[in-house]
Amino acid sequence: MTPTINEAAELAPAPTPERIFQTLTAYQQTAALKAAIELDIFTTIAEGDDTTAKLAARCQAAERGVRILCDYLTVSQFLGKREDGSYSLTTEAELFLNRKSPAYVGGICAFLCGEHINDAFGRFTESVRQGGTVMAEQGSMTPEHPMWEDFARGMASIMRLPAGDIAEIVGAGDMGGCKILDIAAGHGIFGITLAQQNPQAEIHAVDWQNVLPIAQQNAEAAGVAARYHLIPGSAFEVEFGDGYDLVLLTNFFHHFDQPTCEKLMRKVHAALKDGGRAVTLEFVPNEDRVTPPAEASFALVMLGTTPAGDAYTFAEFDRMFHNSGFSRNESHQTIPGHIIVSYK
Repeated sequence: MTPTINEAAELAPAPTPERIFQTLTAYQQTAALKAAIELDIFTTIAEGDDTTAKLAARCQAAERGVRILCDYLTVSQFLGKREDGSYSLTTEAELFLNRKSPAYVGGICAFLCGEHINDAFGRFTESVRQGGTVMAEQGSMTPEHPMWEDFARGMASIMRLPAGDIAEIVGAGDMGGCKILDIAAGHGIFGITLAQQNPQAEIHAVDWQNVLPIAQQNAEAAGVAARYHLIPGSAFEVEFGDGYDLVLLTNFFHHFDQPTCEKLMRKVHAALKDGGRAVTLEFVPNEDRVTPPAEASFALVMLGTTPAGDAYTFAEFDRMFHNSGFSRNESHQTIPGHIIVSYK
């Protein structure tokens, strides 16, 4: 029997301010995880030093501090605690926070928890009032901002999955001799992955002068440096050349307003050979702009850190890219985000 409205109200849990409290103190979770990464708590436990005394000695920290931090990390489900008081890693921490794991992502901490982000969100009310960042100059879009060095050093590991998905979607291994442009290359993992799967691919990487050496180092480590070429400067100002089979635009458009995106995409269109493709990796919310949560929430980051950036829906990308001369656009799911392939 279906309950009446009054009966349903009585069965529903009473509202509490708990979620409000948790949200307002969420910075404490960030601080605790950041401290654990910087002290190398997870790697130390993985290597067998799993008591507060051993952790304190290895991490050069006070035993009281280590105990309180590790207990908090246990509450947060990054650690487990045994009856004897020693600690263990959860599966998630073992895979992603142990520095010896090939899937380690702790390096993203320097970028995601950097001073530039903290400053932006410390003044976020002002950004909402203004409709864009109140950080100095152009915020994260300031030329040669050092934050992009942190990005290049820290974000490579978490981008390997979408890089592999892009390589599969475009059929990198079957492209033969080809010329690929990687715009805002950062760590270079996207172009490097294509070069690894296609020994005939030549990669041309565009980014700031202070960032490209990191991509070059990664190309050397991957054994593709001889086919990895650098184009330093702003993507809006440097000469790309032409005759490209593929252009990569990964995690870039969200920094700009739509007219600026179209301006760049027209330049990309001109650089492609007939039949060439542009590949965009982006956070793409649904048309309601509130789902899925991770992609819809990303617009908030752009509000705090850029003058006019946003998270665009596929319909918006489709319109922008058609306006820039592309004949059709197709979307593919990846983690994180979506891959959009545009055809000249």
